[in-house]
Amino acid sequence: MAARKSTAKSNISKDELLGYYRDMLLIRRFEEKAGQLYGMGLIGGFCHLYIGQEAVVVGLEAAAKEGDKRVTSYRDHGHMLACGMDPNGVMAELTGREGGYSKGKGGSMHMFSKEKHFYGGHGIVGAQVPIGAGLAFADKYKGNDNVTFTYFGDGAANQGQVYETYNMAMLWDLPVIFVIENNKYAMGTSVQRATKSPSLWERGAAYGIPGEEVDGMDVLAVKAAGEKAVAHCRAGKGPYILEIMTYRYRGHSMSDPAKYRTRDEVQKMREERDAIEHVRDLLLQGKHATEDDLKAIDKDIKAVVNDSAEFAKESPEPALEELWTDIYADDVPQNA
Repeated sequence: MAARKSTAKSNISKDELLGYYRDMLLIRRFEEKAGQLYGMGLIGGFCHLYIGQEAVVVGLEAAAKEGDKRVTSYRDHGHMLACGMDPNGVMAELTGREGGYSKGKGGSMHMFSKEKHFYGGHGIVGAQVPIGAGLAFADKYKGNDNVTFTYFGDGAANQGQVYETYNMAMLWDLPVIFVIENNKYAMGTSVQRATKSPSLWERGAAYGIPGEEVDGMDVLAVKAAGEKAVAHCRAGKGPYILEIMTYRYRGHSMSDPAKYRTRDEVQKMREERDAIEHVRDLLLQGKHATEDDLKAIDKDIKAVVNDSAEFAKESPEPALEELWTDIYADDVPQNA
């Protein structure tokens, strides 16, 4: 891949850059393995992979602090890994096993972690957006300086509940960052065909919400934009919109052959704009790592992912009694 310059000013350390490389590579290798398990019939139902979009969530997690919250839609495995959820628990949930984050009852779209402040993937398009505003409202009510990252895609950007939420968030100056992961194709229709005003972040102007467009294939640019948005929210200035321009390499889900775009288009993005290769180039050019160093990282990451797959396979199916747990709030231990 031809080297390209980062659009963000780089005062980043070697360790930080290596950290972003590891985090993005973990998501990439995990999703590749999930795709394999799906093909083997070990993962059922819908499975939406995050391959190609890794820099979005890794860059924004770099701008977050402990206590910040996140909520997203169904393309959520990368978000789970980026906020520190255990790959074993994520993979076990994908395969519907007892060792999963929702004890095998939620699957790909319905995993949660109170410890990591991850409030789920959601299968209803756009429905997580008002939930994100509600999480931000709770923090404002408590008087802390936490923010909520509320992720949705370009397809969800035309949902009415998104704009109802914009209005409420601005009325109440909620500390919420609306993150539009614009991968250009929604479920399978180009944003140019589906949307009359394709600059999605600018729609916030009707409510007085500031925002910007960000290069989502550059983790440093995403981090810089995330820090700006976070500072805005923590200062009590209300919501902020980040439209992050990214690209998914696979179809909408594992069942999507993606015939609405050409193979040449996808290959061109992989060769010229890949976010992981971009950081790899920065590491090599800056002499922060050698080819052997990066091969060793890849080997370590593959071992972690392979272990998660073995854990998932060995974890038992949920017991029948598990159907009756986690239904009512009273079931939750008081010290949880």
